[in-house]
Amino acid sequence: MEKIPSAYLEGYEKARLYDPAVADNYIRHTLIGDPELDPVMEELSTLPTAEIHRLVRGAVEQQEDVMARAPKILCDFMESVREPPSWVDFKAFRPGIRAFHANMSNMLIAYAVGSAVEGFSTLVSKSFSITGRVTGMGNGGQRRLRQNNRHMVEIYYPGGLDRDGDGWKVSMRIRFIHARVRRLMAESEAWNHEAWGTPLSAAHIGGISLFTFSIRQFEHATSMGAVVTPDQKESIVAIWRYVGHILGVPESILYTDEDEARNLYKVAHMCEPPPDDDSLAVANTVFKVIPVMAGVKTEGERKSLSRYAYRLSRALIGNQLADKFKYPRTFRIRWIVLLYYRLRDGLIRLLTPEAVQRQGAFDQIFDATQYDEEGISYRMPDHVRATQSSPW
Repeated sequence: MEKIPSAYLEGYEKARLYDPAVADNYIRHTLIGDPELDPVMEELSTLPTAEIHRLVRGAVEQQEDVMARAPKILCDFMESVREPPSWVDFKAFRPGIRAFHANMSNMLIAYAVGSAVEGFSTLVSKSFSITGRVTGMGNGGQRRLRQNNRHMVEIYYPGGLDRDGDGWKVSMRIRFIHARVRRLMAESEAWNHEAWGTPLSAAHIGGISLFTFSIRQFEHATSMGAVVTPDQKESIVAIWRYVGHILGVPESILYTDEDEARNLYKVAHMCEPPPDDDSLAVANTVFKVIPVMAGVKTEGERKSLSRYAYRLSRALIGNQLADKFKYPRTFRIRWIVLLYYRLRDGLIRLLTPEAVQRQGAFDQIFDATQYDEEGISYRMPDHVRATQSSPW
């Protein structure tokens, strides 16, 4: 390796003792963003922000009148992503879709207090901290969590990953936003290239985020009582491999199966430096947002729900990481916390009619998901700091 971001040096040396090839590949991709889309956004960057919004919306929504006058580089890019790769089998997505909808309440909770928090333990937290999108003043944290939930819902909707499906469109929107933020952050003095590599790198998206949103999330949901069959797990892996492709993860770090994804995730965390103050701030923001999203009004109720969320999160992510995040002192015996949750959830299901359960699950996922009046928003930031950027 000719160039290694300094923050990764210590972890990288240890990871190479475990799997040198995967460690080398992960570190190599900390210097790579989106090789296909980044040059497109570079060319569009000279345009007014409103024009960029219009072009991106027109490109993703296939608006012929917009694309007829769009820059050739954007037209060529959209043509290159129009058809899925030959390895995509949409029928193979069906078991995973069923698994999500059968367990969607646990899925949302597992993401918020489990897999997402684990993801924030890496240097990906730097982008959230610098922009202030999650940790800053206002409703940024709540909106971000709701948008992630929206992404999940649309991906797991039947047909959502078809070219005309909202799962595909939201995924492509995220790819454009990543490229936009990557450029803004790379130009900012707040980003330390020598220490951290490329903002929103292919390493973080392909090596950590894909596994976080797929298998890791379902593992946490299973700990909470969700039931996932082997064929459903295989389907979930296939779904998120294709989502990774839509998000612009290069084939060189895009996993092919569960074993490869799991090993990459393990090596990636070995390469990453220990959580710092930025990781702590981003991770703990989740617990401030949850009571607000739940509609809890009084301060006492918010504190009670927040404590409960911390306790469940500690049981999912483990005491070691929870202590690094400086979680409050809560009950530390994992199996008792998870047993209590399962019994509580089971009792509610037992006493609640099935029709009411289905309606309640739908209401919960709708309330926890960001749906704007205009539909999918293609607005993008025009400043690296969320507080100085136009609304997006």
